[in-house]
Amino acid sequence: MTITFAQEEIQQTIQMIHEENLDIRTITMGISLLDCGSEDINRLEQKIYDKVVRNAGLLVSVGEKISARYGIPIINKRVSVTPIGIVAANMNSDGMVRSAKALDRAAREVGVNFIGGFSALVQKGFTVGDLALIDAIPQALSETEFICSSVNIGTTKAGINMDAVLKMGQVVLKCAQLTADKDGIAAAKLVVFCNAPEDNPFMAGSFHGVGEPECVINVGVSGPGVVAKVVKKYPEADFSELSNLIKQTAFKITRMGELIGRAASKALNVPFGIVDLSLAPTPAIGDSVAEILENMGLERCGTHGTTAALALLNDAVKKGGAMASSHVGGLSGAFIPVSEDAGMVKAVEVGALTLDKLEAMTCVCSVGLDMIALPGDVSAETISAIIADEAAIGMINKKTTAVRVIPAIGKKAGDRVEFGGLLGGAPVMEIHPFSSKLFVNRGGRIPAPIISLSN
Repeated sequence: MTITFAQEEIQQTIQMIHEENLDIRTITMGISLLDCGSEDINRLEQKIYDKVVRNAGLLVSVGEKISARYGIPIINKRVSVTPIGIVAANMNSDGMVRSAKALDRAAREVGVNFIGGFSALVQKGFTVGDLALIDAIPQALSETEFICSSVNIGTTKAGINMDAVLKMGQVVLKCAQLTADKDGIAAAKLVVFCNAPEDNPFMAGSFHGVGEPECVINVGVSGPGVVAKVVKKYPEADFSELSNLIKQTAFKITRMGELIGRAASKALNVPFGIVDLSLAPTPAIGDSVAEILENMGLERCGTHGTTAALALLNDAVKKGGAMASSHVGGLSGAFIPVSEDAGMVKAVEVGALTLDKLEAMTCVCSVGLDMIALPGDVSAETISAIIADEAAIGMINKKTTAVRVIPAIGKKAGDRVEFGGLLGGAPVMEIHPFSSKLFVNRGGRIPAPIISLSN
C-alpha cells in the first residue's frame, strides 16, 4: 500500500520533528525462537545467537538509512523474541542465565539498544521452565547489558496467580540489591504484567508472542511534545474540541509511524506488524505527558482532575491512531513513567504526585506504575502487594497494567536515583508503612472476574 502525504502535512511533520520532539521511538523486530529448543545448552545458545543475528543483522543500518531518507529521527532499534521460558523450557536456572547471555551477545553483535523476551507467562501457573527463568532473572539482568525481562502474572480470563505475585516481589528486590551500585538498574529492566500484549514494541516489556509470525517489524511512535503544544495553543477549547484536536494530532503521528514501519518492512523483507502510538515521554524538557495534563488547566500533574484529564488524553490518542492505520496495536495511549518524564518528576518533588494517585491514573492510562523509585528498605511483600493492586486494576478493567518499580537500596523517600539516558532519574517516593505480608502470603489464585465469561 502506497502512503501519500499532502505538502501541508509534510511541513507540519517537519515542524513537529524540529520543534516539538517528535520521533520514532523504536523499530522493534520480533523474532520467533520456537524452533531453537534443544536439550543441549551449548546447542541452544548457538541456535539463539545465530537466529537473532541472521534476522536482525541489518536492522540498525536499515533504520539509519530510513531515518536519513525521510529526515525522521529513529531513536531506538530493538529486538524482541519468543519468551525464553518457553524456548528453554527444559533448562535449569543456570541454563536460563546462559540463554540470556547468548541473547546479550547477539544484541551486541547486531547493535540494537535492547533485546526483550527473557520472559515467562504464568497467569495460571508455573511450568518447570517458568520457575527456572524467574529464579534466573536477577542474575541474568545484573550480568547482561541489553537484556529486558517481563513476567505476565494475570489476565482477565485467568485471574491473578498470587504465588507468582509473591515470587516477583522477591525477584524485583533481588534485582535491585544486585545492582545497588547503579541505583538498582536491573529492576528498571523488569516489568510485571497483567494482560500483557504479544506485539508491544516498547521495552522493558516487549516479547514476541507465540501467536506472532516468524519475524515481524513493529513500530513505536511517541510525540508528547507535539500534543502538549496543541493543547497549549487552544486554552479556550472545551473538552469535545480538545479531544478532536488531540485525535487529529495522533492521526498525523500514527501516519508517520505507518510510513516508517512499511519502509522498514520492505527493506528488511519482513512483514509489517503494528504501529504502537504511545505518548512515551523522555527526560527532555517539552517531551512530557505531565505537561499535556497541565496544559489542560491543572496547576500541577497529580492534583484533583488529573485522572479525568489523562482519561481524555488516552482515549483521544487511541481514536486518532485507529483512524490512521488498520494495524494499531501494542499498548497505544499515554505512558506515565515517573523517572522518564520531567514534568512528573517535578510533580513528585513538590508533593503533588503520590504513589496512590499514580495508581488511580493507571486505571485510564496505557500501562501502569512505571519507573518508580521506592525506598531501599521496602520489603518484598510490599512490592508484591503493589503488583497485586495493579494487576487487579488490569484484570477487572480488561486492560494491560504493569509494574516497573526500582527499590533504591540504601536510600529513603526524598533521595534521588539516576539511571541516565531515556530512563532519566527521579526522587524516591513514599510508600505506606503498614504490612501486607499476611495478605500476599495466602497464595493460590485470585479468580477471574465474572466479566471473563464472555464466550
